[in-house]
Parts: sequence; structure tokens; C-alpha cells
Amino acid sequence: QVQLVESGGGSVQAGESLTLSCAASKYIFSRYSMAWFRQVPGKEREAVACIGHIGNPLYSDAVKGRFTVSQDRAKNTLYLQMNSRQPEDTTIYYCAADSTRVFCTLRLGDYNIWGQGTQVTVSS
Repeated sequence: QVQLVESGGGSVQAGESLTLSCAASKYIFSRYSMAWFRQVPGKEREAVACIGHIGNPLYSDAVKGRFTVSQDRAKNTLYLQMNSRQPEDTTIYYCAADSTRVFCTLRLGDYNIWGQGTQVTVSS
């Protein structure tokens, strides 16, 4: 069973940058699509960005141009670089993996492996 562990969350000021990491317990990036989601308590989990195992990233409209998803296969680690942070980016961020598709999607139901989440707070 693959395990995903997020790290890098914390508190930043609006406009500052922050990079989240997601370490996978096994080498999966050549076979799995990966994604970042976020969820405000009481609301549905929403997609932020994803990257397929051939490296084609997708971004939600809310973060396009500000966030960058990448992966380091040698370290089994997925990253989310977040620039120009805004207070509405405050929430819990989750890493997810999809073992069934070549190209990634931004659909919540397509992901079957999840990390525990990391809290990000942006102050104005």
C-alpha cells in the first residue's frame, strides 16, 4: 500500500511564497498520476493542480499562473510551489495519487490514495 505524507505547510503573509512537499513511500511517479487538492472545513475538497506520469500538468482556474506542480522522481516527492499567496488560499492541502490513468485529471473521484493533509494559513 502506497502512503503519501505532506509537509511544508505553515503561516505566511499575503504575497509570500511557500512550497509544499508530498513524499511517497514507494516509487510510483512512473505509473501514477499525482495531484494536489485543498479543502476548507465545511466545503467540498477542490482540485488545485495535477501532473501525469508523463509530466503534463493541469491547474485549476483559481491558481493558474500562481502555483506550479512538479515532481522529483529520484526523491519520490511531489511539490506544489505557491506564489502570490492570498488569504483565500488558507486551507488544508492534500496530496493524492491515481493508479489508473496516464494523464492526470482534476476530478476528485479519480484519486484513490490520499495523504493526511497539511495546513496553510495566509495572513493579509
